[in-house]
Amino acid sequence: MVYFVRTAGEADVEQIRVLLAATFHDTYDPFYGADKVRRMVDGWHSAGAVKARIQKRGGEFLVADNGKDIGGIGYAAMYPKMVKTAMLHQLYVKPSCQNEGIGRDIFAELETCFPDAEIMRVEVALPNVRAMYFYERLGFSEVDRMEEWGAPNSGLPAIIMEKRLELR
Repeated sequence: MVYFVRTAGEADVEQIRVLLAATFHDTYDPFYGADKVRRMVDGWHSAGAVKARIQKRGGEFLVADNGKDIGGIGYAAMYPKMVKTAMLHQLYVKPSCQNEGIGRDIFAELETCFPDAEIMRVEVALPNVRAMYFYERLGFSEVDRMEEWGAPNSGLPAIIMEKRLELR
């Protein structure tokens, strides 16, 4: 199936929410358990939270769409704590669509959306080795570690990875 990357709209909120729930459970249940993941999904990926990201000024929310289905999503925004840095907040591909280049295609579009950015930064949950390898293939490298991935007091350690963006 061929997917095209486009900007997300409010009509996509429910499909995005369903994709995030499925992907989070597939990825994180083995590490954190289904109950903890369900709480993360309910808090981080509610319809209101997804809608707010789609509407955020200075952010870019993309979906990979085949006309019937959304196979992946990506969301990034300029990082207010660091000059010339864009933060990749979300890049998730539906489990049945993984390894088809959708994540790579979404990222390729996202990295062109921030002409003032010199660096793209992402936080990856420490047990998510598969995501770390994915980001390394895209040119990211580890620059730091943190104890609280996703939310304050989460107790979920993560690594911080960065990629220097090409001058445009």
